[in-house]
Amino acid sequence: MFEGFKVLFVEDDPPVRASLVQTLELSGLEVQAFGTAEQLLPQLAAGLPAIVITDVRLPGMDGLTLLDRIKAIDPEMPVVVVTAHGDVSMAVRAMRSGAYDFIEKPFSPERFVETATRALERRMMRVALDELREQLAERSGIESVLLGQSAAMQEVKRMILRLAATSADVMIHGETGTGKEVVARCLHDHSPRRDRHFVAINCGGLPDTLLDSELFGHEAGAFTSAAKRRIGRIEHANGGTLLLDEIESMPMPMQIKLLRILQERRLARLGSNEELPVNLRVVAATKYDLLTLSEQGRFRADLYYRLNVAVLRLPPLRERREDIPLLFTHFVRAAAERYGLPPPEPSAERLRELMAHDWPGNVREVRNAADRFVLEGEASPLPGADERTPVVPLAQQMERVEKALIEQALRRCQGRMQDVMQQLGTPKKTLYDKLHRHGIDPERFR
Repeated sequence: MFEGFKVLFVEDDPPVRASLVQTLELSGLEVQAFGTAEQLLPQLAAGLPAIVITDVRLPGMDGLTLLDRIKAIDPEMPVVVVTAHGDVSMAVRAMRSGAYDFIEKPFSPERFVETATRALERRMMRVALDELREQLAERSGIESVLLGQSAAMQEVKRMILRLAATSADVMIHGETGTGKEVVARCLHDHSPRRDRHFVAINCGGLPDTLLDSELFGHEAGAFTSAAKRRIGRIEHANGGTLLLDEIESMPMPMQIKLLRILQERRLARLGSNEELPVNLRVVAATKYDLLTLSEQGRFRADLYYRLNVAVLRLPPLRERREDIPLLFTHFVRAAAERYGLPPPEPSAERLRELMAHDWPGNVREVRNAADRFVLEGEASPLPGADERTPVVPLAQQMERVEKALIEQALRRCQGRMQDVMQQLGTPKKTLYDKLHRHGIDPERFR
């Protein structure tokens, strides 16, 4: 579970050192032991995938001085201090100096292993967050807008860039909150139409009586309140892109008019006999199966088949959980900037909750959770979190984090396995075993 991460253990008593090293190793943890603080210091470096457990009473440099030296090198490295029985003042001083935790002698092997495991978990999450920040800082183009490195999102981005270069109308399918409008804007921004208007209409947000005027515009005097000419949304999008969100809610009579425009690429304003040519891409977005609705007589079949040429399916967040930490980190930074607050650091427990949550509201729900986290901190509850939220075991959550870290390294090294092994500090056989277990194909990153 903590492959590539290790415990740096400082204890001057050889029998005690040997016994506790064996305890940690029997629990599956990698350990490197030292007899003095001076032996450990040359091994330390900022960002090292490790934690330190040190006795306070050591020959030469003591454990508290070592703690101060470690914090000067890497303030985020967890340090667990082992104190003598009843030495409360020593423990308090250690915690004030930044120790992650302290263990009072005598202690049980279970307590020792549990404390080391928690510290390693925190370190692993810290390294993962640093990796996420690097990713966010390096992003540009479509990668800076559509966040996510899962296979599902990589396929979405590939399809967007492929379709953007064409003039084809596009149908976007996705649950609420998956980012349908963001995808439509990406199609526009990466197309030859990028310098013209992107016009978005929520078909379910306009009264039927206003749809005609909103879409087609009108001439002065076309109806009682039409005091002057008005350019409709379709005409305004001429040369650009028209997004019809929630198209399933468009009234049947309007569907007929839209179909005619799509077929002939001409429109007439209300109150005018003159037809105007329109050159635009239509992007229709829906969370429903329009074919099923057409079979039920609730959507025109001919319009469905006219729109259903190029289709983009947006995966719900539960199908790409490995993208959750990246999204949450991004939205926390954005919210902190918006509210003028320092961005808080999510704890390991909070990250576990994020990975376990079902996210029925998808990316929009993550953004709201990030806002609350910035405003309320760790006390902020996950939206809708209750007993129905599926429990994901810690081991499974750590597997997801491990997979994400390996994919990040592959992406950064462009699939060069030797570089990946060096970056992750992982032997060749171990790395290839993990690639097989996670179903990762290195060729995909070259």
